[in-house]
Amino acid sequence: MNNFFSMLEQHAHQQPEKIALVGENFSISYAELLQQVNQLAEWLESNHIGRAGLWGENSIEWVIADLAAYKAGVTLVPLPRFFSSKQLEHIVAEAELPCLLVCGEIETVVSPDKRVFTPIKHILCDYLDASGQNKSLDNIRKITFTSGTTGMPKGVCLNEEALENIIAALVDRIYSAPLDEINRHFVLLPLSTLLENIAGIYVPLYLGKQVVVLSGNKIGLMGSSSLSLPTLLQALHQYQPNSLIMLPQILLASVAASAKGYSLPASLKFVAVGGARTPVRLLDQARAFGIPVYEGYGLSECASVVSLNSPLANKTGSVGKPLNHVAVKIDEGVIKVRGNAFSGYLGQPMHETNVWIDTGDLGHVDEDGFLFITGRKKNLLISSFGRNISPEWIESELGLSRHIAQSLVVGDSQAFCSAIIVPSSKDVSAQDIANDIARINQSLPDYARIQKFVVAKEAFSPGNGLLTDNGRLRRESIISTYSNGIESIYSIMPNTDNAGVVYDIL
Repeated sequence: MNNFFSMLEQHAHQQPEKIALVGENFSISYAELLQQVNQLAEWLESNHIGRAGLWGENSIEWVIADLAAYKAGVTLVPLPRFFSSKQLEHIVAEAELPCLLVCGEIETVVSPDKRVFTPIKHILCDYLDASGQNKSLDNIRKITFTSGTTGMPKGVCLNEEALENIIAALVDRIYSAPLDEINRHFVLLPLSTLLENIAGIYVPLYLGKQVVVLSGNKIGLMGSSSLSLPTLLQALHQYQPNSLIMLPQILLASVAASAKGYSLPASLKFVAVGGARTPVRLLDQARAFGIPVYEGYGLSECASVVSLNSPLANKTGSVGKPLNHVAVKIDEGVIKVRGNAFSGYLGQPMHETNVWIDTGDLGHVDEDGFLFITGRKKNLLISSFGRNISPEWIESELGLSRHIAQSLVVGDSQAFCSAIIVPSSKDVSAQDIANDIARINQSLPDYARIQKFVVAKEAFSPGNGLLTDNGRLRRESIISTYSNGIESIYSIMPNTDNAGVVYDIL
């Protein structure tokens, strides 16, 4: 038995009545949690389920299903609810999922061939007409699909050792003095997000702490980029948590609320922020309002967290020191990580886990051992909600419009995507473009939809330095040329001087 379940059993025997999970309508003790996890794990084994998807809102049932699959040796594939239907269908086919564990309200991701009730209330099993055998994938315990640098996400395969290593490393970094009194964690991000799944569920339960698990509509977070701050603040004050994991966009909204007198609860001792670059100014403002925020950095290929600031070692502007179980080096400006690598991408040959992972990020390590991120090797955008977005993917979709000749998508570290648009002719109106984008948006996941655009003054061409000789966009040049327009899109107080007209997609 692995260390995680040894600790879970220990807590269930030593403090059986202690509440482990707090949900919307009920709570569950450590003894009850272990009993239900064991019961569902036995059911999975007796029904020879070796590979399964997991679908549902954040809930106690989601946690039970996740832990039961882990204990039963199932290769589990959490399905992000913010993915488009096309992306979800891709995951089901790519992972050859024979069945889905469906938690909470009865929903259909894909039409089941057969629906079966499990021994646990509100956890169903949908058997699918899949071509794959119902066997686990070697020693792979979890396949996490990232939002993808292209339209279709990749499956990152993680073995049990990788999960155990990251749990132990985060326990050491987060719960060491003076943070050993963190007793209640509040789940804010979707549990299909690897970071929240591990740092928000596995780590607290490993230590015998309490976790609050509510659905997105109860905490004001819907999809991957929609936030109702009043709802979130009400929930936080009701449950008085000690720790949170935030994305930069949520931190920005929290700072804005604090400036208006609507502060986060004083019970918070540790707020981890990551998923995208966080401006130093925002971190300083957060701390000025008493928000104990600490920036970190990670990637799915390293089982989530690579480095993290803490009260014992914090440097604003950095993403902290690497965790004890990994090594970091800078190779020609590119950050590479070794020590807890994934086993490979689904559908590709598996590899040894002690290899150097090319993160694709640019950065450096200072004389004190703190890691700094300075940019990205490729054109990948990461929204302030932590979604990975390839601008080329969206630009190719926009290129299908008869009213759009060229486009460049922006939105790095922002809450939404925007575009610089070259109309296909002088007769095309801004409304024509807006209508086409609105239609294209319907086929894109919410985090990749274009919400605003600026019409370019002229076509991108080699002659004006905005296009290479072989027809590729000179991205930095275009962004520099239209910097005022881009600033106006994302500014609360737009600079209208030479900015161009900003159009909204309604």
